[in-house]
Amino acid sequence: MIKIAPSILSADFARLESELDTVKTADLLHCDVMDGLFVPNISFGIPVLKRVREITGLIMDTHLMIERPLRYVEQFAKLGSDIITVHAEADQPRQIIEALEEIRRQGKKSGISIKPGTPAAVLEPYMDLVDMILVMTVEPGFGGQSFMGDMLPKISCVRRMIEERGLDIDVEVDGGINADTAKLCVDAGANVLVAGSTIFGAASRPEAISSLRGNV
Repeated sequence: MIKIAPSILSADFARLESELDTVKTADLLHCDVMDGLFVPNISFGIPVLKRVREITGLIMDTHLMIERPLRYVEQFAKLGSDIITVHAEADQPRQIIEALEEIRRQGKKSGISIKPGTPAAVLEPYMDLVDMILVMTVEPGFGGQSFMGDMLPKISCVRRMIEERGLDIDVEVDGGINADTAKLCVDAGANVLVAGSTIFGAASRPEAISSLRGNV
């Protein structure tokens, strides 16, 4: 099943409640938390996501683009995140493992993400600890970037790694996703599509969500 995850980074925060109402036909709500250190941008944090949790019943897919994410896992879990994804590059492997274990102790689904320049082999120590793998198809930190087609072989590699181990792990992609690139990603092995400007920039958000599903 293909799941669609609108990224609220592209939403109008001045009218967030009505914006989220327009994407209620989606499967997840993707929330990019940036600290200005791990990535060269600052987005939003705990107070905003507390409000997001209050006004939507969608699965909250929280993507932590922050250094040393273990420090904040419990807080993001307690505010109502359903899935918490940390970056493999954000700390030493032992601390990343601890972060993933803590996510699961909090009763949440865990995810691991890798930047475009990070090889899929880096995921090896985390495969048994995650429910989702997020392959970035742009450099993390800013919305509206162009899709990096050279990430498609990595998506396929990640899917093979999962199948070879007989694991049940979603493969998520984020960055430059539209009707055309969505099909490429699904053909490569992804089943969760994050889209920001493609959905929030559309005249009809439900039609945009439907289009992403219909083109894959």
